Amino acid sequence: MSRYFIHMAYDGSDYCGWQIQPNEKTVQQVLVHALSTLLKQETPVTGAGRTDTGVHASHFIAHFDLPSDQSLDDNSSSNAPDPSSEQFIFKLNRFLPPDIVVYKIVAVPEDIHARFSATYRTYHYHISSIKPLYTRNYSHYVYGKLDTEAIKRCCRVILETTDFTSFSKLHTDVKTNNCSVTHAAWKNVEQGYLFEITADRFLRNMVRSLTGTLLDVGRGKLDLDGFIKIVEAKDRGKAGTSAPAKGLFLVDIGYNYPEK
Repeated sequence: MSRYFIHMAYDGSDYCGWQIQPNEKTVQQVLVHALSTLLKQETPVTGAGRTDTGVHASHFIAHFDLPSDQSLDDNSSSNAPDPSSEQFIFKLNRFLPPDIVVYKIVAVPEDIHARFSATYRTYHYHISSIKPLYTRNYSHYVYGKLDTEAIKRCCRVILETTDFTSFSKLHTDVKTNNCSVTHAAWKNVEQGYLFEITADRFLRNMVRSLTGTLLDVGRGKLDLDGFIKIVEAKDRGKAGTSAPAKGLFLVDIGYNYPEK
């Protein structure tokens, strides 16, 4: 088998997340349909993670496999399309809707997995301090000035935390709620704020619930000691309300492998 990585991005506004779900439109479903049509065979796709409904990805990785010794059109193998070619990627992007784009497709070693081989993932959460117009589907509007220094102190606590049970969606099927966070920063940007976080893995709803709780800190509803107590409680009911999905972007995924 030959394995390929798809480097892509998508606007999640009109999708029920990445993962295929019955009777729902998802990014994975649309991508599988497009690939299968162009390659003329059923082509399952595995993503680096599963973003929730309404969450965006400016950088996403997925992989698919093709037979190494079999033509895709049942004729000679020389007629098989090259998925990594510019022509194939052009055709794929024409077939895909405007809110999904494929930048490149590259061959990778067969044992490299889009999800399990990832060494880190980075998310950004965008917050607007003025009512947004053109970015209204890609940022969360927050009225009033936030105490960014108080939020930054809590970001240092996040870096020292391992168990994120208090910020995980309930009743998920993960074996552990431990994550290794290597970067957590709250930044003042033009017309708003940006929350950046990098970790080896993320729990469902983790970034949005962290953001919502940090917003409580910024508004003065919660202090540093209160934030620490929420972390230590390991109880989702103690944390703040999750920030809306539309402000969240998956922006980077890291791997340790040489591309073919």
